[in-house]
Amino acid sequence: MPEVIVHRGTRAIGGSCIELVASGGERLILDAGRPLDAPREASGLLPQTLDRDGPATVLFSHAHMDHWGLIDELPEHWPLWTGEKAAELMRLTSGLFGSPLSRRISTWPAKSGALAIGAFTVTPFLTDHSAADAYMLLIEAEGRRILYSGDFRCHGRKAALVEAMIANPPRDVDALIIEGTNLGTHKPVVTEAQLEQDFTLLAQEVPGHIFVNWSAQNLDRTVTLFRAAKRTGRSLVVDLYGADVLERIAPGTGIPFPGDPRFPELQVIITGSGKRLYARQGRDDWVDALARKPYATSRKRLSGGRAIVMTRDSMVAEFARGGLGFTERDAYVFSNWRGYLDEAAPNTGWGRARQAGAKALHLHTSGHASPSDIARFAKAVNPRALVPVHGLSWDAPGIDLPPIQRLADGEHWLVP
Repeated sequence: MPEVIVHRGTRAIGGSCIELVASGGERLILDAGRPLDAPREASGLLPQTLDRDGPATVLFSHAHMDHWGLIDELPEHWPLWTGEKAAELMRLTSGLFGSPLSRRISTWPAKSGALAIGAFTVTPFLTDHSAADAYMLLIEAEGRRILYSGDFRCHGRKAALVEAMIANPPRDVDALIIEGTNLGTHKPVVTEAQLEQDFTLLAQEVPGHIFVNWSAQNLDRTVTLFRAAKRTGRSLVVDLYGADVLERIAPGTGIPFPGDPRFPELQVIITGSGKRLYARQGRDDWVDALARKPYATSRKRLSGGRAIVMTRDSMVAEFARGGLGFTERDAYVFSNWRGYLDEAAPNTGWGRARQAGAKALHLHTSGHASPSDIARFAKAVNPRALVPVHGLSWDAPGIDLPPIQRLADGEHWLVP
């Protein structure tokens, strides 16, 4: 019978690392994430209980760093797998903000079906999460079935995928390894459709620009903002990094991307800091070619207009120097987890917007399932045992869940 070892994650959010071991010794590693609280330059972060001497295969559920960020610390002889689009995001992130990935990553398509990996049969299920190309993984070995939820939710633009699984879940699941990020919290879990309506109402109210701080890799949010812009006669303006993400991920998905004639409202702003970022990667030619496209724009061209503009704290001063500073006609929206927002800091987008008399507000929804949706999903799957990971409040009273197999980090558990 297979064995489960949660090397990190039984009492933490992020830094996920889970191992499945067949009786013959073959091993699957599910995620190798960087802890969220790790200093930027810290290394040697793989859990000490993870044996790096023997062979193993690693599966990454999605492209958030707390699930794959320790890829460079994994042994070179271990094969790596993830979704096709997730691999693109991993390569892009590493190339721009770290060092280029030298490792080969095998990939599965969004509708791959079952994969044979040694003693294991793995079936990826595309799921709803704030990261594009995120998956749940059904692993079968030695007559046992283990479902790993990865990170998921039921209120994004792919919620129908999770609802379909709830309506027709995998049968006879022996162990459900499931995330519980939002247990014990009151994070907003409004739908992306509701956020679209909120942004649309804001765009109808505000006479000037709407500057929005959101993650370029949160493609659900990009779609939400594009739809709000289109509904209100505005352009959606992304930066070079946002354009790069869309060019790599959006084709063939129906998601807007620069240059597609179906999406004339989408523009790309080229800033000095963006050009320098790509110059360091030797990608000047890509930036120069993009600058000649009709959808390329600049601070000067946008000055005095009515667009929804991607911004980050590092871009605000540069915008102001180029005539695109905040005014009382504008709005600034922080569209990330509120824990990242420092309302007292004067030189952030939030702080500068308030100083200029612009409207400043927080519009966001969680990338993770609500407590009620966690319980609803778990009860639909009805596993013989539920193994909690990626959460801090699994022991809180009042959570209606299937029988829980509470593990400690590094503990070995034989799936019955």
